[in-house]
Amino acid sequence: MEDSSARIEHPLERAARVVGSQVALAAALGVTKAAVGQWKDPGRRVPAEHCPQIERLTAGAVRCEELRPDVQWGVLREPTTAATEGARDAA
Repeated sequence: MEDSSARIEHPLERAARVVGSQVALAAALGVTKAAVGQWKDPGRRVPAEHCPQIERLTAGAVRCEELRPDVQWGVLREPTTAATEGARDAA
């Protein structure tokens, strides 16, 4: 018999708890509750485009790296330069 206390929590379960519920997480992402549930299934993954929003919604409690370790998130986390920030602010 499997010991439920030894079960590892999926990062999406933690995200849903932080946001309030799986329904609230799905609504914030603009997807269905069923979609969020399916992302937890073996062999399924959270679409990479949703990972940064989940990280923001959870104030960093669930990181992109946990949701999709196969994506090179470090590239997106590179610090911006003053020139880049100035160009962005001018736009």
